Amino acid sequence: MGVKKTVGKKVLITGGFGFLGGRIACEAARQASWQVRLASRRDFNSPSWLPEAEVAPFDLLKPETFDNALKEVRAVVHLAAINEAESREFPERAVEVNTLGTLRLLNAAIRAGVERFIYFSTAHVYGSPLAGHITECSLARPIHPYAITHHAAEEFVLAARDKGSIQGIVLRQSNGFGAPTHMGADCWMLLVNDLCRQAVRDKKMVLRSSGIQQRDFITLHDVARAASHFLDLPRDRCADGLFNVGGGASMSVLAMAQRVIKCCRETLGYEPALIRPQPGADESAVDLNYDINKLKQTGFVLNGDRDEEIKQTLKICAAMHQGAKA
Repeated sequence: MGVKKTVGKKVLITGGFGFLGGRIACEAARQASWQVRLASRRDFNSPSWLPEAEVAPFDLLKPETFDNALKEVRAVVHLAAINEAESREFPERAVEVNTLGTLRLLNAAIRAGVERFIYFSTAHVYGSPLAGHITECSLARPIHPYAITHHAAEEFVLAARDKGSIQGIVLRQSNGFGAPTHMGADCWMLLVNDLCRQAVRDKKMVLRSSGIQQRDFITLHDVARAASHFLDLPRDRCADGLFNVGGGASMSVLAMAQRVIKCCRETLGYEPALIRPQPGADESAVDLNYDINKLKQTGFVLNGDRDEEIKQTLKICAAMHQGAKA
């Protein structure tokens, strides 16, 4: 009699075909104990970049798709949401998808017996622009529909956790950047990714601000590792379920742009020009400390290489540019 193959625990990743979801899916698949199921509105075949993944039809506006997607699932990583630009233009739709869609999925997960529900939120629930020393105890004052709807969804996840209905975890991510798993991922509104695309396409980079403002940047390598970390973290080490996920140190937008220039020189052999307005006479940088000590206390250690993440993103941009010209 043959030995029966052990089937890993199953994780459903909503938005798994997207920019962040693809990286998280690939990282989770590397963990021998997890079998990945991607939820999708459009793609129903396993992707070439993760052929071992299952795919389930799924739409946050169609709750009838939830039960099948959640079948035999032990954990959910919930990323599917309307982006910032669309949330600004259609705030009522953002509420329907980002907040009510999350609530409906959360309730369906509870009914299905899912053990853990990891919700990816945004650092901008603390307000915009981010400034000062920000911990999980800092007052949340979101002003953008994207952040407002994410904050409301957070409250439902944490309330379910506090009631003991499910192991709810909320991750408030800062400014992520990095190479997508596939060229179809929409990731070019992100600051660093946009700079990389400009550097390749235009041989120059244009900042709309002076660049002296501080931001907390985190590589997608570390974001994906954080998701896997919380998939496997023992329940008694998950504290109250709310965690900042950031790069551990802030830097100016100008410093990041200069880093892209350096990486472009080392990777593609040229330096793109940098165009930016000069700081105003009364303009000054405000310090930012996006505190991730609570995350570190769970045993998570950042090890992402910012330069390597930028270089891989530049290579993707160069391949896309060459394809567009062909």
